[in-house]
Amino acid sequence: MTKRFPGVVALQDVSLALSGGEVLALMGENGAGKSTLMKILGGAETPDDGQIEIDGVPVVLDSVRTAHRRGIALIHQELMLAQNLDVAANIFLGNEASVGSVGVLRRGALIAAADALLVRVGLALPATTLVSTLTAGQMQMVEIAKALSKKARIIVMDEPTSSLTMTESAHLFRIIGQLKADGIGIIYISHRMEEVMKLADRITVLRDGRHVGTLDRAEVTPEKIVTMMVGRELKNDYFPPRAAKEPGPPVLEVHDLIVPGTACPVSFTAERGEILGFAGLIGSGRTELMETIFGVTPALSGSMTVAGTPYAPRRPRDAIDRGVYLAPEDRKKNGLVLPMTVAENISLPSLASSGPLRLLHRDAERRVADAEVKRLRTRTPSIFQRVVNLSGGNQQKIVLGKWLAMAPQVLILDEPTRGIDVGAKAEIYRHMAALADEGITILMVSSDMEEILGMSDRVVVMHERVVRGVLPREGLTPERIATLMTRRAGEGAAA
Repeated sequence: MTKRFPGVVALQDVSLALSGGEVLALMGENGAGKSTLMKILGGAETPDDGQIEIDGVPVVLDSVRTAHRRGIALIHQELMLAQNLDVAANIFLGNEASVGSVGVLRRGALIAAADALLVRVGLALPATTLVSTLTAGQMQMVEIAKALSKKARIIVMDEPTSSLTMTESAHLFRIIGQLKADGIGIIYISHRMEEVMKLADRITVLRDGRHVGTLDRAEVTPEKIVTMMVGRELKNDYFPPRAAKEPGPPVLEVHDLIVPGTACPVSFTAERGEILGFAGLIGSGRTELMETIFGVTPALSGSMTVAGTPYAPRRPRDAIDRGVYLAPEDRKKNGLVLPMTVAENISLPSLASSGPLRLLHRDAERRVADAEVKRLRTRTPSIFQRVVNLSGGNQQKIVLGKWLAMAPQVLILDEPTRGIDVGAKAEIYRHMAALADEGITILMVSSDMEEILGMSDRVVVMHERVVRGVLPREGLTPERIATLMTRRAGEGAAA
């Protein structure tokens, strides 16, 4: 396959083969061409050169519907659901005839079929639930159920566990085992080395739009894969060394805060120069808490202070004016204006202070954008590229860059490395550590246990929208976190 876009060759003579009943992992840094290849297989893009064969027969995938008819289903990293429809309607959207008869939509049959698929993916929700009320992790499970509903022979999964808990990921891995047993071929795109080592029969690596090589699982080591991906060895560990910190002065204090949707008060303190991790299962209330701190959903009661001064944001601008910034979990929905350029997105939060009479100075905008693109090593043809044309990981870097261009007191990072490759993760971790060393307080929500363990100075563990405990870095283990993550009210005191 070869595919060109204005200013960039996304794929250059890339070849791969997939057998029935096989999991082929596809790995590479952000911008390596993985998503472009997936879009070609799904019929959303057409190659400039190259040929696709199924069962040895050349095929032309000129539309998404054609790809579906050929037995190819895609599970996208970014959520592709209709927010105003319920789960059942989303699962069978465009495929309603598979549970109808003679062109008649049988609503009861649709819901029953959707309920069965939700059971299969381990999502304990009625199929009549409105999608707009779901968390990002629950939406990802609906996407998986949607792919399973198509009875595809080839399933492409793009970072399917990026929003999933460990339990949900384990469910997915069992489903993949069943699909393999049924003879279905799976292309599994992931940056998570442990998943690839566990699931893949073979691993294909792309770098800069080219095929670097394909390895059998028996040949694979994490070091070999990383070297193939980035073209060099990563000399340092992903996580920078984090020395034990002496308690600093409190910067953010939260007292008996009642977040909309819950009656349980939340209290914690975040210190100057601290990375305070927030662990918990999806639905534990971490994202909702962060949105209240940022003023998206004002608190019902309780109090907060920033640097000792009362803080009660009623809208995000109130938080921004106090130096409290949020990089949200869903970057496309809440973190970016996709049709705008890299430079325009980075400058958006600082427009209020851009100059006399709030006039925008384009030269200053370009200087700031250039600096942040270089700092985070964002892959873009230029700062004038529209953000919608960047890969998911590079979009996430733009979200981070727009806040780093300002002077945060408190930086809230909700799933900061979701969908980001190993090399970029290491860079972001180093930047987080450097920001903490400069005295910036970081609240980090993460569903990645390694990330929580590797980056947190302390960990706040939430379950059912309640803080079950605050754990110090010393003696921090997955078992201690998991115990509190699954603790129910009345099962003992928090650690």
